[in-house]
Amino acid sequence: MNASVSPLRPAAANPATRPELTDALRATVGARSAAALALLREAVAEFGGKGELVFANSFGAEDMVLTDLILANGLPITIFSLDTGRLPAETYTLIGEVERRYGTRLEIYFPDATAVETYVRSHGINAFYDSVELRKACCGVRKMAPLRRALAGRKAWITGLRAAQSVTRTGLALREFDAGNGLEKLNPLSEWTEAEVWAYIRINEVPYNALHDQFYPSIGCAPCTRAIAVGEDVRAGRWWWEDPSTKECGLHAKEG
Repeated sequence: MNASVSPLRPAAANPATRPELTDALRATVGARSAAALALLREAVAEFGGKGELVFANSFGAEDMVLTDLILANGLPITIFSLDTGRLPAETYTLIGEVERRYGTRLEIYFPDATAVETYVRSHGINAFYDSVELRKACCGVRKMAPLRRALAGRKAWITGLRAAQSVTRTGLALREFDAGNGLEKLNPLSEWTEAEVWAYIRINEVPYNALHDQFYPSIGCAPCTRAIAVGEDVRAGRWWWEDPSTKECGLHAKEG
């Protein structure tokens, strides 16, 4: 059995995860990969290695591309992730798979238990369905506070954001200053298409979340993520009960 493929993964049903690997697509992915790797190496040279430059990994397909670029090339970049306490089982499976595949341990940050208890006791276990304000408050406790701890004292952070993912990410730059967190932010895959992401994963046999094969292009907390229909926006399954213009948890909200 290929060690990069989870035995729990069902046969693929989602055609988006298996693009046709034409010569043209392979060439484009090769060029995109070289550019992303060059940007990462430049960042290491500018900001320093582990502890100074970090990659926020939520284990989506884009983040798995960056995980492979970083670890397969031995780049001294710290990889961290936020465990909200409500992630899908498939995400935890992938975390273990990544650590085995690359022989590493990832930095995992958890929300403050008292803050979670206070939120649930005040508003209810699934209060995030009741209003945008309560959903963002939940994200604040489970994501934003741990992110602030993860980024404290760092010089720059790397994300797997793509401009084409949603209306809230239009015009995403390869590099920008994150005023909210007070440090540089790099988005090496900003210009990549979904097909290019999946072509990289297939060509390099990169492990990925089994939910992607079940029409989950964007995966967050289990109760806030659903599968999408063919033709829907790739972020349609995130907070699907909200207007698209509000569909950010705060981790990547634009200033202004």
